[in-house]
Amino acid sequence: LYVSDTDNHRVIKWPKEANEGIVAAGGNGKGDELTQLSHPRGVWVDAGGYVHVVDGGNHRLMCWEDGAEQGAVIVGKDGRGADANQLAGPEGLG
Repeated sequence: LYVSDTDNHRVIKWPKEANEGIVAAGGNGKGDELTQLSHPRGVWVDAGGYVHVVDGGNHRLMCWEDGAEQGAVIVGKDGRGADANQLAGPEGLG
């Protein structure tokens, strides 16, 4: 189970029957570095184990490899906006 821990700026992975979660993305305070998130608002894990995170406060979609210290920006590298290469307050994945 993966949870967007919005106000703690991280995604937490809860393994089956675990007593506590593991930081799967972010967890280094609020920010826009590749090691940080700002108000994550959605998470999806693909069949390869990559964690896709809607980084709402940074207006971007990021991808984190399982166990990675930092993610990669997939969409929204050019900040908030209405251009085809930008996002503005994204939420959720579906």
